Order: sequence, then structure tokens, then C-alpha cells
Amino acid sequence: MEQRTLGRTGLRVSALGFGCGDVGGLIVRGAPAERERAVARAFEAGINYFDTASSYGSGESERNLGRALKAVGIRPYVGTKFRLEPAEKDLGAAIGRSLQASLERLGMERVDLFQLHNLIVRDDGAPAPGRGLTVRRVLDEVMPALGALRKQGKIGAAGITALGDTASVHAVIDAGVVDTAQVCLNLLNPSAASAVPTGFPAQDFGRLLDRARQRGVGVINIRVLAAGALSESLDRHAIAMPSVAPIASGADYAADVEQARRLRPVVDKGYAEDLMEASIRFALANEPVSTVLVGYSTMEHLERAITVVNRGPLPAAALDLLRGVWAGMSR
Repeated sequence: MEQRTLGRTGLRVSALGFGCGDVGGLIVRGAPAERERAVARAFEAGINYFDTASSYGSGESERNLGRALKAVGIRPYVGTKFRLEPAEKDLGAAIGRSLQASLERLGMERVDLFQLHNLIVRDDGAPAPGRGLTVRRVLDEVMPALGALRKQGKIGAAGITALGDTASVHAVIDAGVVDTAQVCLNLLNPSAASAVPTGFPAQDFGRLLDRARQRGVGVINIRVLAAGALSESLDRHAIAMPSVAPIASGADYAADVEQARRLRPVVDKGYAEDLMEASIRFALANEPVSTVLVGYSTMEHLERAITVVNRGPLPAAALDLLRGVWAGMSR
């Protein structure tokens, strides 16, 4: 499998990553034997980056991933995430506690990547949605704490989830203090990429990929399948998250499924077997993308993703076709 450099971390990661979240659900709710089989098969196929978070399954993802890696006897690159309460006065202490709890669940002494999971919001006093952290707190409190953990050898690199207010996310990227960014990119919202029309997604990410490349930030592609909406089906697998809120695309999952059907020309013209393949290969066509995370519910999902990634990026003609489709969707 193709390996790509993860920004300035120096890590060479597989073009396909293993998403251990709730949406697919295999690591959170799958049977132990199936989890181990999937982890072993992924590693055999060349997948060397596994991405989890303290919030996935309320810690079960980290716990189950650690058990599976130990049972299989492998140590790939592992990234996890922490989410902070904005009311917390000492963010540094909270980050340290979260890391220690994650390491205990994973059964590890360090993780290769530790990432902020909060939305990043403005400093102007406007109400922050959910658990939003302002740019100033991210730069003045979160990043120094992560730097200290790196010096202690407990983490290899520091990253963010690049969601929230777009200008605020850009400000954190521009500060040059993060190593990686998890960026939402798929056929329903390609706005993080360059040279695509804007205006139809719920949120415009402002060509974030180019910004990340200019700052040496490694890009981890999230929501590449729009939480499954690009399957064009409202049905969800038994162990997948039963209800998924869209991120920066439609009003709800059903709206995303309906919008996805407008992208059918890329399949009808023979560039991909289905929209899920087209979205993964579209992501890979963007040079700043280091690894594409896919969440799995079954071994079949994993095998399909491996096959798709090994086909390589979409060709230029397919990208040209998609730009025309997006232009029509933006009107």
C-alpha cells in the first residue's frame, strides 16, 4: 500500500488508515475475535495508522484497540484524541489526565499522535457551540501542554480536529504549532480541496488542504464517506452507529443521501464502481492528504477499502467531471 509522509512528524503512514470510531463500530462494538482478525488483516495489507479517541464508546475503542493489538502482537502508529470542557480552568492538567487515562486503556506508554477533539471557535466572545475552545486558549494553553508531553516522551506529535469556525481553524494552522489536522473532505463537501466550486456545502473549509501543506501540517482525512451517506442507502449496519449527524454537509443524514445521488455521473461514466469508491479516490487525488480514515463495521468493509485505495487516486478526467457536477449543485 502507498505510504505518505505525515507533515513534519516524519512518520510515513499508509494512504488508508483504520478508523476506530463509533460510526463504523467494529472496534467499539464488534466481537473480540472479529476485531483481532480485522486489525491483523489491516496491518498485513499495509495499514500502519490506527486512529481512536477517548470519547469513542466512552473509552471502549481505546480499550478494545489496545487488547486487539496486544493479541495480534503488532505495534502500528496509534493516534488518539482528547476533549476538554471549556469551563476547565487548568487545561494543561486536564490534558495530562486525559492522556494518562488513554494510555492506561490502550496499554501503552506513549502514543504517536495526540489530538485536540474540540471545535475551534472565535475569540470575540460569541457563544461557542458545544465544547468549543477559542483560538487563544488553543494556542496559549493547549499547545504548550502538548509540547511538554512531547518533551516527556509521552506523545510523538500534536494535532487538532480542524472543525469549528473556519477562520479560527485557519488561524491555528497558520500559527505553525500543530503537526497534524483532521480535515473533513468528501464528495458532499470538497471545499477543503483546491480548485473546487464553493457555496453548496453547509460549511466552506476555505481550501484548508493548501493551507496545511504550506505550513507543513499533515492532513488526516475524516468523514470521507460522509458517515455512510455516500453509500446512497438509509440503512445502517447492526453494529454501526444507528444515527449519525452530518458534519459540514446537509441538514441531516437523509438529506446527505439524497444529495449524494446527484453525484452519480462519476459512477455512470465508469470512473468508479460506486460513490464510496469515488470519494476515497477523490481524497487520495489531493496531494496534501497523508492518510484517509475509513471506519469499518465488517471485514468486508475493510477489504473493500483496501481494494479501492490500491486502485489509486481518481484520474484527472474524473476530477474535471466532478467539478462540473459540483458547480451545478452550488447553483
